[in-house]
Amino acid sequence: METRAILRDSGAPPRKVRLVLQAIKGRRTDEALAILQFLPNGSAPAIRKLLQSAIANAENNYRMDPNKLYVINAIADEAPSQKRSRWRSRGRWTRIVKRQSHITIVVSDERELVPHAFRKLAK
Repeated sequence: METRAILRDSGAPPRKVRLVLQAIKGRRTDEALAILQFLPNGSAPAIRKLLQSAIANAENNYRMDPNKLYVINAIADEAPSQKRSRWRSRGRWTRIVKRQSHITIVVSDERELVPHAFRKLAK
């Protein structure tokens, strides 16, 4: 059985979040939490908190053992961007686009659901 947790409108752009999600995809949850604790990326603390939420969902809603969970899927989709403006030289201004992302993490206790590309990581 699988369960998920979703973080909407994260302040980090999806391109940078995907780099962090690639590091934890297919791993056991305890190993993924250890990796996220020491990553220097700015989105790592938010993703770590989201992974803890997914683990708590699995434990409380479906009575799964939190020590036997795997990160099945981790996705960062693009959220609506914030448009801002900034003054430039000679009285002109330019647009600044602050990108946001929706992050989804899916965990499961079945190792067979881990994608084949990441199966070597999940031991």
